[in-house]
Amino acid sequence: MSEQRILLVDDEPKLVRLVWEVLTATGFDVIVTGSGHEAVQKVALEQPDLILLDIVLADEVDGYEVAQQVREFSDVPIIMLTARVEETDLLRGFDAGADDYITKPFSSKELLARVRAVLKRSGSEEPTVAEIVCGDLRIDLARRRVIRKGESIRLTRTEFNLLHELATHHNQVLLHDQLLTAVWGPEYRDDLDYLRAYIRYLRRKLEIDPSNPRYIVTYQGVGYMLECPDK
Repeated sequence: MSEQRILLVDDEPKLVRLVWEVLTATGFDVIVTGSGHEAVQKVALEQPDLILLDIVLADEVDGYEVAQQVREFSDVPIIMLTARVEETDLLRGFDAGADDYITKPFSSKELLARVRAVLKRSGSEEPTVAEIVCGDLRIDLARRRVIRKGESIRLTRTEFNLLHELATHHNQVLLHDQLLTAVWGPEYRDDLDYLRAYIRYLRRKLEIDPSNPRYIVTYQGVGYMLECPDK
């Protein structure tokens, strides 16, 4: 099995050296750039298995813009590195296409745990059911596509993974920690901000009126359910 390739986008020499040493010692192939422009090119040319992306970069392209540009052509997992801990920054990162984030400063143990968790959940799994029809939605689990009234809806990898979990248990209430464990991993079972953010994104894309959802229903303080009408 060939070693997995990680693109590190950061312009802090000390942090770059730390991350490079930790990841290469664990068997990863690490590519480094401090430029947002160059990062997008390297994703296209090198096809990494994961991106570690700092928000603040030396050139005029910041991490949010890099993530948005990458998402135009790639579903490669992205972990953002940030000293910012405000919820608005977290949600902005998710909205740009990030799968996870690590707050600076971080330990070698946390870095490896996050990298391994994101790589694990980005691996493809064969669905047991090929397609689920839910009202106007056709959820193609085999091709990882969603179609509404003949129109394809583009979802990020994590958005689809969350929808997949809801769809395979449609008309059942899934608890918060069930969804977090299934989609992000057991170490994320208390990170409700992740779940709330992605439920919001799914509603924007799937619901006619996201403020009055028809499909993704909230059970306050309990969890969420994908409600599919009887045929």
